Amino acid sequence: MLACRYVVIHVDERTSILLAITTLKSALREYIEPDFGLVNELRRLDVLTRSQLADVRSERTVYRRNDSLLDQIRSQDQCVRFLEALKRTDQQHVVNFIAQNGGQKHNFTPF
Repeated sequence: MLACRYVVIHVDERTSILLAITTLKSALREYIEPDFGLVNELRRLDVLTRSQLADVRSERTVYRRNDSLLDQIRSQDQCVRFLEALKRTDQQHVVNFIAQNGGQKHNFTPF
């Protein structure tokens, strides 16, 4: 008997990106680089307001800045623009991490 167990959060278009980001928050705080253009790009794309941007920048460590940034993302539309900002700041690996559900998205083909 062959048993396969895995969990997949299906990220299709805009419907579950927020769920994936929320679920992966603790890992994302390790991978996102907020200090080299990302927060500025998030402001340009209207993901963050000026006051939210100030809150993110006021945090002392990169991990806390990432926590603050991720806490500000609350809608599907923000998620889509957040992914665009990551792409524009050469953080495609983070986009891939989100899209692949932190490496948990598997394609299973029986023998």
